[in-house]
Amino acid sequence: MIAIDGPAGAGKSTIARSLARRLGFAYIDTGAMYRAVALWALKAGIDVDDPLRLEQLARQAQIEFTAGDNTVRLNGEDVTAAIRDALVTHAASKVAAMPGVRRAMRMEQRRIGAEQSVVMEGRDIGTVVFPDARVKIFLDANPQVRAGRRAAETGGVLDEIAREMAERDERDRTRAEAPLTQAPDAEYVDSTGLTPEQVEEAILKIVRERTSNGKGAH
Repeated sequence: MIAIDGPAGAGKSTIARSLARRLGFAYIDTGAMYRAVALWALKAGIDVDDPLRLEQLARQAQIEFTAGDNTVRLNGEDVTAAIRDALVTHAASKVAAMPGVRRAMRMEQRRIGAEQSVVMEGRDIGTVVFPDARVKIFLDANPQVRAGRRAAETGGVLDEIAREMAERDERDRTRAEAPLTQAPDAEYVDSTGLTPEQVEEAILKIVRERTSNGKGAH
């Protein structure tokens, strides 16, 4: 188990996916799980400020990751592209702040992590979901750099993305349930000014130091 936490735009998905491929582990994007719940809520016309209905959805949602690629399925349907929609992104930030939703997703994440060797990335993996993980990384970057990366990915307006990201950072860090914070035993990695390859090598070095050539990170 390799737990990677950090704010939006720090490069978690890119690095976690690449690390999983290098180590032969499964890659789990927990953010996609919250996005899937948000997508279902929007399709069902459920208010994303309704904690009880959202918790019910989260408990009923069947979310699957296909090994070897980036496919995400919700109740059997491929939602890989749909969960990246701007409306879903905005809704997912609110959905992820709901304690009941987080509890439901946490149970599912622990089930997945118990069944196989994984690189799991999110906001509370090393602090709440897998506090005993041997390898914990807190991946961060300068806020403007993070916003720039997200703008490049989405083709959005930099100022708008920077504002939305700042709001999301505030929600993530101040929510009552599992706030975004660095675990005391997590290694801090600043990706500002580094290429994805350099970040990957830095984290692989940490993996090797904490395990036996990465083989003990299960």
